[in-house]
Amino acid sequence: MPGNEGNSSDELRILRDLLRLLPSGVTVQDERGEFLMVNEAAAAQMQLAANSGQPSQIDNRHETCLELLRNGEPVVLEEAVTCGASKHVYLTSHRPVQIAGRNLVISASADITEQKAFEDQLFRSAYYDELTGLPTRRVIEHRVNSLINHDDAQGQFALAFLDLDNFKHINDYYGHTIGDALLVEFSKRLGLSLRETDILSRISGDEFLLLLNPIGGDHEVIEFIRTVQGRLKAPFFIEESEIFASTSIGVSLYPQHGRSYEALRQNADIAMYRVKNLGKGSAAFFDASMEREALARMKVEQSLRLAILEKRFCCAFQAKVDIRTQEVKGIEALVRLRDGDGVIQAPGTFINLAVELGLIDELTHVVLADIVKSIDLINETFGPNATISINVAARQAGNLEFMRSFARAIEETGFPRRFMIEVTEDAFVAKSHFQDHILPILRKIGVGISIDDFGSGYSSLSALADITADEIKIDRSFITDIHKRPRSQGILRAIESLSEALGMTVIAEGIESHEELAYLQAATKIRYAQGYYFAKPIFLEDMKSAPPLTSESRASMAARPAQETRVAYSRASGYRR
Repeated sequence: MPGNEGNSSDELRILRDLLRLLPSGVTVQDERGEFLMVNEAAAAQMQLAANSGQPSQIDNRHETCLELLRNGEPVVLEEAVTCGASKHVYLTSHRPVQIAGRNLVISASADITEQKAFEDQLFRSAYYDELTGLPTRRVIEHRVNSLINHDDAQGQFALAFLDLDNFKHINDYYGHTIGDALLVEFSKRLGLSLRETDILSRISGDEFLLLLNPIGGDHEVIEFIRTVQGRLKAPFFIEESEIFASTSIGVSLYPQHGRSYEALRQNADIAMYRVKNLGKGSAAFFDASMEREALARMKVEQSLRLAILEKRFCCAFQAKVDIRTQEVKGIEALVRLRDGDGVIQAPGTFINLAVELGLIDELTHVVLADIVKSIDLINETFGPNATISINVAARQAGNLEFMRSFARAIEETGFPRRFMIEVTEDAFVAKSHFQDHILPILRKIGVGISIDDFGSGYSSLSALADITADEIKIDRSFITDIHKRPRSQGILRAIESLSEALGMTVIAEGIESHEELAYLQAATKIRYAQGYYFAKPIFLEDMKSAPPLTSESRASMAARPAQETRVAYSRASGYRR
């Protein structure tokens, strides 16, 4: 009927318009590969391919059509077209069909450019480091496992663990932007001598893994390490800063030091820590003795974490004394650890490890809590006006979040003006903004600032002139046998004069002999000192039965003969908690 024919014609026109306007490219080809239909999206895709200088998309479709008609099987392909700086990726489905007795191929293409870019981004984030562009841990682990699984009993390779020395200090002093730039330049220098079969990977922070494959023996690894260390002797010039950097390297060999990736990585790590402990900047091959050391270290770490959980840390208090009146000016809180047998452990056995493991913040809060709990005993023993000093590590001093929380905790004690925070001078010279941002927080609540161990770190008189502090503690190394050392006497006078001009009180640390005390009294204006000559650290349980440390009790101690003082006083750690 005429009416039906009209309806069919309209429907066909609508169908053609729909196909023409579809966002996906659609083509129909006959058995000769000739195009019976090409919609607008497909035409644009073919024109893009033609403009790119690549083989014509039409020719590709022609060949694909003939192949499909011969095989009779559908196929799905990814087609990439690069035109200038842009790249387009299409997912194309080709399907042979039979319509009205004719063999045809229907092709449909979808633009998946954004999806592919997202997939590439995910791939790179999973397998390549964003900062340096180096492969991640996954890549090197997969490669090592592949070498082990396909080992022909002849292959030998080396896995090296590299750690940039003093990177924390570089970050603190120069800032994280320069620290990141240093990691990039460092990785470039490391990669200069690598072969195509070697892999350098950044696994975290300033830690790198290096696969050297294959190797003929130890000598090849030693030669490579010498080359790397030679390159690192030259300074890095970053944003007008001249930075010197070195690396500690631990090496494990396959199969001698392990037959799995994890064993090789762990043993290389152990060897690297041996280098760190011996002074940094060199390399070492793994050996069995290192594993025993690592197990012992792990045991200490576990006991440290357990001790925090079981609250086995306690405080001892050592007096700061006026060397002329024998009165107690203040006390320093020193953290100690009671082991499982109740034996007191000195801080040298655990403080550095606590800093490394990130447990030092909790320990510092433990010290403050112990002070608050025992404030009545402290007042009875040392007097209600004695200042109370707490040590804060340089890493903590530069941590704004920690220092804010610690300042709040001090303020909540109700007597913040009695506290003195002791930090080493590197907290001031590092670009951690301690003086600009953290010091005002402490000043606001009335907390005093003491420079601890002055003379043992980055000390210079010019640096001292820029530091805002209330107290400076001269390191024990300057005070030992001061009466016999004219050069140390001259340095001490210079520090004393500058401190006096800047309004800072000077404390002489570690007084142990009558001769040292006598020199300070006769030849300097120093008023205050601390050390075993006056009193050893006293624990809470001892304080309960101890008489108050009045000037009368001090007078008799100051008159002791030198031979009764403690013979040796030493610190294994840079912190005296």
